[in-house]
Amino acid sequence: MTALKPRERTAADLPACVEALRAVHERDGYPLNWPTDPAAWLSPPSLVGAWVAERDGLVVGHAALSRPAEDDLSPGLWGGDRSGAVVVNRLFVSPAARGLGAGAALLEHLTAEAAAAGRHPVLDVLSTDTAAVSLYRRLGWRHLGDREQRWGPQQTVTLRCFAAPGGRGTATRPQAR
Repeated sequence: MTALKPRERTAADLPACVEALRAVHERDGYPLNWPTDPAAWLSPPSLVGAWVAERDGLVVGHAALSRPAEDDLSPGLWGGDRSGAVVVNRLFVSPAARGLGAGAALLEHLTAEAAAAGRHPVLDVLSTDTAAVSLYRRLGWRHLGDREQRWGPQQTVTLRCFAAPGGRGTATRPQAR
C-alpha cells in the first residue's frame, strides 16, 4: 500500500471535502452541529492553511491549521499567552478510508508545517470522539486537560485539549473515563 501524502487543499477540492465531511457527520456526528455552509465552515476566517489526503485520486481526508480564536481552549492551556500556538481543526477522514493512515499522515504533515512557521499545533476535541482521542494519544500528543464549553444556550460539551509532542505546556495525566 502506498503511503498517503497530504497536499495543500485547492478550491477545486472543496466539493469532495464536503462530501467526505457529510459521510463523517452521518456516521460519527462530526461536526456535532452540521454547518449551514459546509464549504465555508472548512475555511474559517482564521485559516492559516488546509490540506487533504488522497487515495486513488479521491479526497479521503482533510485537516486545517488556524490562528487561535478566543473560544479555543488548548492554546491557553499549552502556553498561557497563546503565542506560538496554531490550532488543528476541521480534521476528518472518510469512513471508507479509515485505517489507511490518512489521519496520522495529515497530523504529521500539519505538525511539520507548523514547525516550519515557528508555531506549535494544539487542538480541542469532543471527549466523546474516542477514535480521535485514541489517534492523538497513539501519536504522542500530550493531554493538557478537559474543559467544559458552552456551544449554545442549551448545549454544553466537554472538550479534551491536546498539544503535539514537544514544546512547552502544562500536560496532565490522562483522566480515566
